[in-house]
Amino acid sequence: MSESCVIANGKPVPGDFPCTIESFLHGRGLPPRSVVVELNGEAVPPSVFPDRQLVAGDRLEIVRIVAGG
Repeated sequence: MSESCVIANGKPVPGDFPCTIESFLHGRGLPPRSVVVELNGEAVPPSVFPDRQLVAGDRLEIVRIVAGG
C-alpha cells in the first residue's frame, strides 16, 4: 500500500489505500456503528464496512449518529 488520500467531509485525509471503510474509521477513532457513511455519493450500509474498499481519490461523507432526548 502507498500513502495517498481520500476526501472525507470535504478535506483530504492521507492514509494507506486501498483499505476497508471499517479500518479507515477505526484509524480515526470512529466506531463503525456510530456513523453513517456515503461513499462517492452512495449510502453504504454498516454491514459492508468490513468488505468495501476505499481507494485514493474516493469521496466520503461521514456523519456521527447522536442519540438524545
